[in-house]
This record gives sequence, C-alpha cells and structure tokens, in this order.
Amino acid sequence: MIPVLTADEMRRADRLTIEEIGLPGPVLMENAGRAVSDVIRERFPDARRVVVLCGKGNNGGDGFVVARRLRGSGAEALLLGRRDDVQGDARTHLVACERSGGRVLEVGDEGAWAAARERVADADVLVDALLGTGLRSRASGLAAAGIAALIERGEAGVPVVAVDVPSGVRADGGAGEGPAVRATVTVTFAAPKPGHVLPPQSELCGELVIADIGITLETLTAVEPSLFLLEDGDAAAAFPPRPGAAHKGTFGHVLVVAGSVGKAGAAVLAATGALRAGAGLVTVATPVSCLDTVAAGRVEVMTEPLPETPSGGLSEEATDRALTLAGARDAVVLGPGLGQDPSTVVFVRELVRRCPSPLLVDADALNALASAPADEGAKTVRARAAATVFTPHPGEMSRLTGEATVAIQGQRADAARGLARESGAVVILKGQDTVVADPGGRAAVNPTGNPGMGTAGTGDVLAGVVGALLARHEGWLAAVAGAYVHGRAGDLAAEASGEAGLLAGDLLDSLPRAIESLRRSGGTSSGR
Repeated sequence: MIPVLTADEMRRADRLTIEEIGLPGPVLMENAGRAVSDVIRERFPDARRVVVLCGKGNNGGDGFVVARRLRGSGAEALLLGRRDDVQGDARTHLVACERSGGRVLEVGDEGAWAAARERVADADVLVDALLGTGLRSRASGLAAAGIAALIERGEAGVPVVAVDVPSGVRADGGAGEGPAVRATVTVTFAAPKPGHVLPPQSELCGELVIADIGITLETLTAVEPSLFLLEDGDAAAAFPPRPGAAHKGTFGHVLVVAGSVGKAGAAVLAATGALRAGAGLVTVATPVSCLDTVAAGRVEVMTEPLPETPSGGLSEEATDRALTLAGARDAVVLGPGLGQDPSTVVFVRELVRRCPSPLLVDADALNALASAPADEGAKTVRARAAATVFTPHPGEMSRLTGEATVAIQGQRADAARGLARESGAVVILKGQDTVVADPGGRAAVNPTGNPGMGTAGTGDVLAGVVGALLARHEGWLAAVAGAYVHGRAGDLAAEASGEAGLLAGDLLDSLPRAIESLRRSGGTSSGR
C-alpha cells in the first residue's frame, strides 16, 4: 500500500528528512522542481513557452526551480505577490533562478496582473505553483486571479501542470471553498495526498505523478499515516499459487443467502462472483420460489430452499435452517436481492446475531440493520466473534449512520472509518474511489474501476468476490483484495467493449483475467 499523507503529515515528513536525515530544505525544493521540469519535458517536448505562476510560499519556490531548469524552453516565472514577501528556501531559489539567467516577473498588484495576463495567454504550457498544500480557505486577491486564468486557459486546451496540488484543491480532501484549477498532470512529492485520491476534487488532478525527492518510505511510515492507496500487490496476496494437491475443499465453501421474487438474479450474480474469485464450493440459500431460477442461472452452484412469505421474501421460519447451513460453511454472503419484507428483516437481524461464520452483509441486509432501533444493529455486529464485512453504497451508508449522502460523499474516508469503528466491521464504501476501512482507523482507497460499473448487479458481484476471499482470509485482506480485483475486472471489461452498456456479467467473465493480471504484475502497479 502507498501511504497517503495529509498536509500536516507531509510537513512532519519534511521536517524529519531535514532534521534527522540531514537533507536540507533547499535540496528537497530543488528535487521537487527538477521532478516537475522532467515531467514537462517528457509530456510536452515541443513546448516553446512555459509560464510558471508562482505564489509567495514553498510551492512558489518549487516553481522558481522549474523556471530555472526550463529556461532553455523559454520559461519564465510570474511571481503573484511582492518579492520582499518571499522568504526562506523559496527566496533562495528565486535568487538562484535570476542569477542563472532565468526570468522572474514580479506581479505585485492588480495593475501588474492586467499586463502579465498577456504572457499567460501566450503560453504553450502553464505551471501552477501558486498554493500547493498551503490552502486554508478560499483563495483571494492575486492568487484567485491566477487560479481563474489557469482555469480559463486550461478550458481552452492549454496543458496545465500542477505542482504538488492544483490550486484551490484541498490537500486533505473534501469539497473546496472556491474555484480550483483542473490540471492536466499533477506532480506530487513523496506521497499522494487525500485530495489526490478522494472525490469530489480528485478528478481535478488529471494524471497523478508521485515523484521521489529524497524522502524515504521509512520516514513516511514514521509519521503514522492512516490512509493508503492500494496496489496490485495488496490484492495479489489473496491469490497465491494453488498447490498441486489442492481440491475444491481447499478453497472454501461459501453460503450465499440471497434473492426474492423478482430479484433472484442478484443471488446468481453473487454466487458466480464467488466462484470466479476462486471459491471451491458455493451454495445458494434462497426462497423456495426462486430455487429454479437460481439453479438454471448457474449450474455450478448448489441450492437450498428456504421458507418464504406470501410475498416471496424469506420468512422468520427460515432462520434455523440458514443457521445450520452457515455453521457448515467457511463464509456467508447475506443480502443481495433479499427485499425488505418485514419477516425478512427479522430473519436478517437474527442471522447476523447468531451466524458463527465470517459474514459479509450487503444490500437489503444492511437496510434491515439500519432500520433497527438506535445502535441495536451496531451492537449486534460488535458482539460477533467471527469477522464481519459491510459493503454499503452511499445511500445505504446514509441509512446506517444517519448522515446525509452529500456529507458522506464529501468525506468518504472519515465516513467509512466511523462506521467501522462503531460496528466493529470492515467497511467497503462503494462508489468512485471505493474506500475500505477497519475498526482500528486504517483506511485504503481503491484506484481500480470505472464509471461503466455504475449499473445493476455489479455490487452483487462484489459481494460474492469478497465472500469467496473471506472464506480463505481475514476480513481486511478479503475486503481490499476483493474491491481491487472487482475494479480491475471492470476495467478489463471496459477495455474490451467500452464503458457504455457494461453489464455485471461482463465483470464475471473478466474476473479470471483480472486475477491472473495481478500475478503477472508482481504487485508493482497502483492502478492509476
């Protein structure tokens, strides 16, 4: 996993590097500026006029290095502020830029900005070195004017390279308070920041390049980050080579409790997801009227009929039979397509309370817990001895927590951590940049997947995939590996046929290739 650092954690890592390792601040700034200039040369080799918009702080200092290193490409720096306000390491590199023949134009007021805008308009490539991680509130004055110009020229098709974080984007994530630059490429240093990997503003970062500037992984680890970005290796760990003497019992027996009248397909998708993720055996327990549909939909699965209500949901009388089945299985997937019949709700709560096996709770099973009296659902889960995994989408998360969906989407990592801490379950908060969180506060962002997966049934597939892994691994590994390989399967399916019209069944067909691609990669890719 790649550590994802908040702005404060990054400052601490900088300080440790300077004070304990002995790498001076000006050297770190030089390395940062060099990394940005190298990216510009690689991505835009034909650029003849590079204009760097610099602020007064360290982000501007990085920009002065870029202007100095690209002076052969007609680069110049526009300092949006007074020269006398530039201090410390940034001042060192402003002076170095000018002494080495670089151009720095002081833009100290609105009048000077009006004249400087022509230089911005003539640029082949623009570099945003205005604010970086230092944003505290809505930008104003010259910084706001610079952001507006970068947005305008970016919309006109001029490439914009952001230094560390696009100006206006909050490094620590969440919605910004004002306009923000949309970068073509963002070059960040040592580690990504939450704003790079979490919506709503992660999409403004464009291509993300993580540059090594001399801060070691040991230093990043020393600041004890709690957010990470998943890589191939994190998922590959759940799919080791199969031993030659293996048989179907080696890879776990999964029970899928799913389906109701009109929603039997959810049971088929979840069961097939479990098989495609490597489960040796899968049994689907479903209302008796759904049995033929499920059996015909996936001939490789076993089926068990459960008593149903007149409306086609599971009755309370199904509880004892389901518990007997669960006790003989390695993991249980509960919820896809169950419906919300009042008897089914009672069944779900009792099964969650008494299930002896590792349990994944999805879809209508989550809704059943959410409708319980205050904190009763969370208490039931906390009391379980075996592992529990929740797989809510934002709407289900809202019902479980009482938080508005818009608030959850604005702080996805915090929302997932909060539910994991309250319930004791590992939480997979589905959606763009799926977040996995555990009760101890650790969270990871999944970089795989695409908008084509926003279609009926893909969540059922995920439930089956994670259920198969839960039968063989502990909850955290099952969750992160399941989310990652599920997204990779969606990406492979989209590569084959496009995002529009993507079906949940396409993911099922792509899962074996997705798993094999993890093995071939050697665990080196972050998926971005």
